[in-house]
Amino acid sequence: MELSVVVPTLNGREELAGSLDALAEEVPDAETIVVNGPSADGTTGMVRDRDDVDVLVEVADRSVNVARNAGLDRATGDAVAIVSQGLSVESGWAEAVRSGVDSSVAVTGPTHEQLVAGMTTESKETRTIAGRDVTYFNPGNVAFRRTAIDALDGFDEYLQIGGSRDVAHRLAARGYTVGWDAEMCVSREFEADGGIRETDWNWKYRSLAYRLLKNYGVRPTVARRMLSHAGIDAAEALKDVARGETPPSKWLGTGRDVLRGLGLGSKDGLVARYRDRSDARNPNGRSIRADRAVTVYDRR
Repeated sequence: MELSVVVPTLNGREELAGSLDALAEEVPDAETIVVNGPSADGTTGMVRDRDDVDVLVEVADRSVNVARNAGLDRATGDAVAIVSQGLSVESGWAEAVRSGVDSSVAVTGPTHEQLVAGMTTESKETRTIAGRDVTYFNPGNVAFRRTAIDALDGFDEYLQIGGSRDVAHRLAARGYTVGWDAEMCVSREFEADGGIRETDWNWKYRSLAYRLLKNYGVRPTVARRMLSHAGIDAAEALKDVARGETPPSKWLGTGRDVLRGLGLGSKDGLVARYRDRSDARNPNGRSIRADRAVTVYDRR
């Protein structure tokens, strides 16, 4: 089995170097493809100076799903893995990828994070939606059979976030299984800021509504899931208001962002479902454009 590894990156020069070092050690025979967003930190020069990167693709779009698709455009392996720039594959990763893709169309594994209090990890996550069993995968540590990800036309470029969850829904729609292997492990060092980022509430709910309506259409299950998510987040945010950690005005503003996201995502999801009625459910996939790459450095 020929393995290609796609590493999307954006302004993560030092993290990327560590990720590439680990890949070169663990799987030196893999085809390695780095897809660089419009980075301004010297990433291009660093990657071009390395002899373990086969292809460097420069893209102008900051979207991770565009970067993933640009990498898939250049990959030639029978299996394609996607690894995030800040993650380092651990010993045994390559063997787990190969055995996992032999038995399932996709395989994923956990991320180990080194925290002050110890080590954290993850476990398999599966949900049943409208009678369909959906297994979510780690977006920074996943491998696909090439035939399966091609059948889905790659990632949906409408989505700024949640692209991996959308792929999980579409894999399930085709009856494809996603395997989980604890040996397919990647690690990440604990960041100084804890890795905490401000939630984009508009896009969180826009993405949720879009992928549910696109993949399942209008049905009570979809409405319940959206309202359940919104209710839980609203209750948690209200606790912060009661503790004095968040002003009421911010809570109300967040609510407006959630409602806008749900409305726009629902509309766009239904349009997308109408535009692509096939099992791929991807009207914004790889095949819609051929101009993702601004520059390509190919050493193959």
